[in-house]
Formats: sequence, C-alpha cells, structure tokens
Amino acid sequence: MPLLTMSQAINDALREEMRRQSNLILLGQDIGPYGGTFGVTRGLYEEFGAERVRDGPLCESSTVGFAIGAAINGMRTIVELEFIDFVGVAMDQIVNQAAKLHYFFGGQVRLPMVIRCPIVNRMGMGAQHSQSLEAWFMHTPGLKIAIPSNSYDAKGLMKSALRDFNPVLFIENAKLYSTKADVPDAEYLIPFGQTRIIRGGSDLSMVAISGTIPEATKAVESLMGDAGISVELIDPRTLSPFDTKTIADSVRKTGRLLITHDACRTGGVAAEISQRVIEEAFDYLNAPITRVTGLDVPAPSGNLHKAVVPQAEQLVQAALKMMGKTEPVVS
Repeated sequence: MPLLTMSQAINDALREEMRRQSNLILLGQDIGPYGGTFGVTRGLYEEFGAERVRDGPLCESSTVGFAIGAAINGMRTIVELEFIDFVGVAMDQIVNQAAKLHYFFGGQVRLPMVIRCPIVNRMGMGAQHSQSLEAWFMHTPGLKIAIPSNSYDAKGLMKSALRDFNPVLFIENAKLYSTKADVPDAEYLIPFGQTRIIRGGSDLSMVAISGTIPEATKAVESLMGDAGISVELIDPRTLSPFDTKTIADSVRKTGRLLITHDACRTGGVAAEISQRVIEEAFDYLNAPITRVTGLDVPAPSGNLHKAVVPQAEQLVQAALKMMGKTEPVVS
C-alpha cells in the first residue's frame, strides 16, 4: 500500500477517473503545463492534452460558467479555483445556477461538476488568501460539500465526487497537501455523508474539520497522556450531506462535545453542528457544547496568522474546562 501525500492522492483520483471517463475535462488557471498553483494537476496535461486540461483566463465566473454549460450538455467537468477566497467572483454561477438548474428543469438537467477550492488559511498569506468559507455553501441547497483531511479520504471522496451527478464543492486545505497516509492501489470510493471516527473515546467527543485535524490529534494525545481523559476524535469528511447521527451517538456516550474549525466563529459550521446535537442528544449533555474556532477577524500575514486559528493548547484547555479540571487559556 503506497504512502501518498494528499496532493498525490487527489492527482491519482483525477488521473484514474480521466482514464475511465473520456468526457471528463479539467478547467482552471495554470492547471496545464504548470501543473496547478499547488502542483495537484502535475502530469495531467502531458497525458491528456490541451483539449481535456484547459487553461483559461483569470476569470472564475467565466470558468465556472463554462463548466456548467459543458456539464448540462453531457460533459463531466472539474474546475480548480486557485484559492477558495476567489469563489466570491463566481458566486452567482455556483449558488444561483449550478445549485439550482436541476430543480429549475424538474430533474431533466444534471450537473456532474466538481469545483476544487484550496483553503490556505494556515500559511500566513493574509486576509484575502486565508479564509475558510465552507459555511457559505453548507447554507446552499443543491450543493454537495467534501472537506477531506488526509490522503486516503481525499482520494476516496474525489472518486465519489467524480461519479456523482450533482455539483460538488471539494474543499482542500493546502496545509495538508504534504501530509502522508497509506492509500490502497485497489480502487475504493468513500460515500458522502459518512463520518470518520479517528480515535474512540469515552469522556469527551471532539469534532475537528480539515486543517484543525493535526492540532486536534496533538491535543487528544496530550489529554489522554497527561490528564487521563479519553477523547473520541471525529472528522465529518463531508458537510453536505452531513452525518449528524454518528456525532449524536458519540455525544450520547461521552456526554460532552467540543467542536473546532479554522473558519470564523460567528455563523460557522460549528454552530450548525452544535444545534443539530442539541436537537438530537440534549438530554445526554453533561457540559455546555464548546467551540474552539478561528477568531472573527481578517487573517493577518506571516506568523501572526497562528494567533487567529485554533492551536492544540487551546483545545487542551477547553477540554480540561469541560471536564471541570482547569480554566481555559484566553486567546
């Protein structure tokens, strides 16, 4: 079983599906000979040529619009946006067209397209290149959303996305591109809507999303080693559809829930998860649900960005407080 980076795993999924589906094309900026802003599409232009790996102008709205038109005419399309921050330029195409055309035409139109959106919020690239905007799209019916945190999940979810007939937002954290995991040679798909329990536990449930997984893993190891607290660490993997049941079942077992993500706190995914658990498992809670999230500020550049996204020590202190053992560090 080869050890692949997340970038390599996504590249493998794209390559395998392009070989399998002759009507699958890639669209974006610098995805051809250059190989993509983060190198994820390297080698695809050389194998499949300019007709199927198409560099376009620096205009996200036109690229997504072209992909929509191709999709409704029988093609399967993948759009790479260089940063998720640029998704606002194509917002009307995604929210008012891609997400709704299937419904407008009474199911007669299908939209088999994937929009790849790298998040770059843990790399100190400033306020216009460091946002986590997944909550915007969780609020949009008609879109599916994948947000993998490792190579194995990234490949399995991408292959599922590329066989779906709905528009999929595939959100990739660029900080995780270099992380490695075992990825089988044999084909596999990961269905949307199936949460992954990374580590079982009995005292506290911790839900971590995307770039917070490494920090959450450090925190869990510290809590289990130093404080003897058994933490169940959970990765949702997809936000739409969302697997509420697995998280609610975990809370029924542990009685406590801590949710962490890099996006701003207000109106973030953690608030939606919290409300769903309250509706499903309120009577099992032994402590208030806690959120450890990004701050409600524009992200600063350089090393200052570390002050606005969750760190392992903040998760440790929040968990200890929930267990009644200490007060949290105020950031």
